[in-house]
Amino acid sequence: MRLLTTILLFFLLLGQHTYSQCVERNYTTRDGEWAHYNAYYNWHFVWMNAADVFFSTSALGKDNLLIESTGKTKSGYDWFFSVRDTFQSVVDVHTLRPRSFRQSNYEGKTVTTSEYIYNDVDSTLTAESIQRKGNKKPLKTSYNGKWDLCAADVLTMVYKARNIDFENYKPGDIIPMSLIINSEIFDLFIRYHGKEQASTRDGRTYDCLKFTPLLVEGTIFSGGEDMTVWVTDDENRVPIIVEAKVLIGSVKAILDECRGTRSPLTVVSKK
Repeated sequence: MRLLTTILLFFLLLGQHTYSQCVERNYTTRDGEWAHYNAYYNWHFVWMNAADVFFSTSALGKDNLLIESTGKTKSGYDWFFSVRDTFQSVVDVHTLRPRSFRQSNYEGKTVTTSEYIYNDVDSTLTAESIQRKGNKKPLKTSYNGKWDLCAADVLTMVYKARNIDFENYKPGDIIPMSLIINSEIFDLFIRYHGKEQASTRDGRTYDCLKFTPLLVEGTIFSGGEDMTVWVTDDENRVPIIVEAKVLIGSVKAILDECRGTRSPLTVVSKK
């Protein structure tokens, strides 16, 4: 049930492609952003508000930005499946080019840790990930080699993607991207579906951009385009809703509160 932070990190895979898609200037994100999402898990037609997911940004010196995301099960569900996830990325505040990435996931009896160091002087990446499942032998993956400067870890990609000019795409277009997951580089894509309104549980309705990302097959997803994402069609590009099928059941994350954006979120209507 790796709903939590991971689903929020996947939903904004809006595409980093070749050199032409690299972020030249960060115009959507600033320090002081904060957002909370309620994460729901569907099992046998019952939707359970099972977890909280948080995103935040803060200045780290003059030229760097610290991006953090955490996810945890609500206390009433810890007995069933306890999750404590933390992701941290340091990026250039002007271009969002990644400097480093750390990941720490405690999910049931599985523990995953990752650390990446980016070197944009010689375009190299050093990455190592270790996964431990109970008493089994730890599974280690690593990468030490050339790095496509447009590729990034999943948390950095969330924020880089908010700077893409979607006016250049039409419904049905596929946007390729390179994503680093557990020290492996994957060539994926998202499919753009155009504009559509989406509403949160408190009745706020937003004009949104709609996408379906290609997912990595593994312990959470079966692969394919079984995820749908809605992000605000304004200057902020904040995610509103993400829905996905997982190996057992389905999951949904819905924006609860967001503050500190560069401009106020554009609400079409309220109940």
